[in-house]
Amino acid sequence: MFDQRASFELLGSDALEQSAVVANCAMNREQQLSGVNSYTRELGFNPLDVLAADAVGAGRAEPLAAAGWLDLCCGTGRALIQAAGELRLAGLTERTVLVGVDLVDAFDPVPAPPPNLKLVCASVATWTPKRTFDLITCLHGLHYVGDKLAVLIRAAGWLTPTGRLVADLDLSSIRFLDGRPAGQRLTARLRAAGFTYDSRRRRISCTGRRDARLPYRYLGADDRAGANYTGQPAVHSYYVEDH
Repeated sequence: MFDQRASFELLGSDALEQSAVVANCAMNREQQLSGVNSYTRELGFNPLDVLAADAVGAGRAEPLAAAGWLDLCCGTGRALIQAAGELRLAGLTERTVLVGVDLVDAFDPVPAPPPNLKLVCASVATWTPKRTFDLITCLHGLHYVGDKLAVLIRAAGWLTPTGRLVADLDLSSIRFLDGRPAGQRLTARLRAAGFTYDSRRRRISCTGRRDARLPYRYLGADDRAGANYTGQPAVHSYYVEDH
């Protein structure tokens, strides 16, 4: 039986973002676009393939209609920077938009930033884009976010009608105040809302913009949860279920 209510104090958003656990530099800080330690290996596909297909296939000539990739919790932004370089060589700079968002301002230097690349230092919990995206990724970033469900729901609303969202999500880190993981009931509700969850890879995804709702109210987070399946310290997020 779980009962942890007296053993910890939940942190609000501001306190959580000051936590050393959230500023963890070991997860997804320096991943390449392709190769051994890369987005392509993690995702099972190269994000550039998605962008190139949308940019060329749709024949998008206007900047506002450019194919877009948004990477939440992007770390140093290295993968996006490399992607911008490859898109320039392919002549697709004007038809693509690359945006990376991370809480820590530790982006790799870009001496001459290309016009299709933007790296933003901000909290993914509050930041809002001005456009929709064909691909939204969040590799291991949700492990350190307080209201994980809200970020997922918001991101799903930023997709184009055929866009794809892919994020790492450890459902055991979403809990009730008595310590119980939200479990299979949450999984079923996510699927009913249009998400697909791969329990083996601990990865959630959806295709196409959606205005989803989940009956959970966020209470706060615990940054002393310890290591998760990655071996790195992570954050447990606590909710109450609305009936």
